[in-house]
Amino acid sequence: MADATAGDGIAPEENRSASGLLLSADGTPLKNSIARAERRARIRAFLLILPLLAFVMVSFIAPIADMLFRSVENDIVADTLPRTVVELQDWDPASGVPGEPVFEAFYADMLDATEAKIHTRLGSRLNYEESGMSSLFRKTNARRLGRIDDTQPLAPQFEKIDEDWATVEPWAILKTFSARYTPGYFLQAADMKLTPEGVESVDETQQIYIKLFWRTIILSLTITCSCLLLGYPVAWLLANLPMKSANILMILVLLPFWTSLLVRTSAWKVLLQEQGVINDILVWIGLVNDGARLVLINNQIGTVIAMTHILLPFMILPLYSVMKTIPPSYLRAAKSMGANDWVAFWRVYFPQSIPGIGAGAILVFILAIGYYITPELVGGTSGTFISNRIAFHISTSLNWGLAAALGSLLLILVMGLYWLYDKIVGIDNVKLG
Repeated sequence: MADATAGDGIAPEENRSASGLLLSADGTPLKNSIARAERRARIRAFLLILPLLAFVMVSFIAPIADMLFRSVENDIVADTLPRTVVELQDWDPASGVPGEPVFEAFYADMLDATEAKIHTRLGSRLNYEESGMSSLFRKTNARRLGRIDDTQPLAPQFEKIDEDWATVEPWAILKTFSARYTPGYFLQAADMKLTPEGVESVDETQQIYIKLFWRTIILSLTITCSCLLLGYPVAWLLANLPMKSANILMILVLLPFWTSLLVRTSAWKVLLQEQGVINDILVWIGLVNDGARLVLINNQIGTVIAMTHILLPFMILPLYSVMKTIPPSYLRAAKSMGANDWVAFWRVYFPQSIPGIGAGAILVFILAIGYYITPELVGGTSGTFISNRIAFHISTSLNWGLAAALGSLLLILVMGLYWLYDKIVGIDNVKLG
């Protein structure tokens, strides 16, 4: 009877508990044993990917989190002038210069700051918001503070150090940026500024960031379209030529990857300048007058040409991988049913290559929108991207907060465009073959 029961797929009686539950070989319920085995399998799988997860956290997630934090972080005022910040909380700029308690707190804070040699850092930070603050704090150094008699009123003595201490403006700036977190960097990135009176737009002559964001998007789209127009025929040839010829052409496509990016960009500087190779050829064949040579560098044209050449392989390879999966018999079948070459291509071949177009376009666009080396070398003043300004604030002006805010806005912009692309095209339709 037990054998017959087992043959019917029912566990023998000795493998069942008193309550009728199935038991494993060690006597525990079979359901619990399966759950424990699955849990162990999940733990082993997690341990296998743990090194990769740690690498992603350290090299990708942590830098982004740090960038987002730096874009709003403003500890330096509160840490350098803690007593002054407390005294300024109840002060109204409309009432005039602060009273003696504020000067007493400021004097005590500045003694500590000059001893630690951090007062100039505070001046540099506030100078991003109001020109002249850096020099004001440099003047208020340890030597001049040492001459102050703390038994006498401090306001007139600070006025002797610099007349600006007897005005409302520096104290209003200190109060405005005394919080540990500030929207000031993001406002600057949007061509606005935080003032004691509230949020204001900067002067039109100084509004550059919104213009740079628009230029970055437009030029990146232009580069993506030019890569598609040039890359589609090349990918089609690669997919339809005999293997021997296609391999040779593929080597030519991959050849730029074996050359330094800096070398390729420098080569375009030689080719595109007014006395360069391209202009010389155009003058030699008579298309351009020698006195009216084309201006192809230090402008947007130079940026588009150089970056199209650099990013073209990233468009060709996804297109090729998708086109290689399209059976040639489809075109032959369309022609056998009366379609000419154009109709067969447009109605049969092209729709099947759209996933490759989507993959190549999003790859080229995201790479282009963050480029800064090539625009810096060949773009001049009118062909640079927002990434060039981010690099400037990181390496030259040392305004890391503004650089972080610009980088955060660029990240949000890319994610927003990616979401829009997903809604319109559908990221599930993007394929790499």
